Amino acid sequence: MGRAGGPPDPAATLTAPMNQRRITASAAVTLALLASAYVGAQILADVSSLRLVDIFGRALDGGTFIYPITFTLRDLVHKVAGKRVARALIVATAGINLFMAGLFWFVARLPLVVDSGPQSELFADVLGPVWRIVVASIVAEVVSELIDTEVYSAWVKRFGATRQWGRVLVSNGVALPVDSVIFAVIAFAGQVSSSVVWEIIWLNIVFKGAVTVASIPLIYTVKPGRIVDGPVETEVSP
Repeated sequence: MGRAGGPPDPAATLTAPMNQRRITASAAVTLALLASAYVGAQILADVSSLRLVDIFGRALDGGTFIYPITFTLRDLVHKVAGKRVARALIVATAGINLFMAGLFWFVARLPLVVDSGPQSELFADVLGPVWRIVVASIVAEVVSELIDTEVYSAWVKRFGATRQWGRVLVSNGVALPVDSVIFAVIAFAGQVSSSVVWEIIWLNIVFKGAVTVASIPLIYTVKPGRIVDGPVETEVSP
């Protein structure tokens, strides 16, 4: 109602929904930190994945040491800002990774200053993109993390604000094997033996699964923001 029992105030009608959707300052800071960590981890994983390492006699791509945490970081972004923001972050990060590879390719082909040191002379050998691995990384990331998003959303619809541990465990449990298979097959099939490819796949799944379990408590460290795709969650016990 308007003032003195009159008709509804148009300004109040327009303002209320906007206030309900406006993110708080603390949630904005949390979102910025989570998004930065997510993008940074994705970039570090893509660069590190260029190298296959021997771990106790088993083959593993270097990106495996940092990449798994991106799935839980995605879950935290989803909790703070909602499904739409999580999707946008996934796609934007894929674009950043593609741009990074293109930038490295461009710089590696520019004329080299004579006697500029090994950091310049070996730039192309170290950071020059291997396009097959670039494509494998981006395709695996986008497909698996969008699957993670859908599974996470389905869990929240089913259980609401309860059983938050399940959001991380189930969504990552579905998405991580998909990611491992897509990446290993696109990146290495035909380049190394099939036994090495399958070794990379199952080691990735085991390692990523361990990181998922270890990262479950992180879901309780952030609170739901006010920009969400549906009712605002309320904090409850696990």
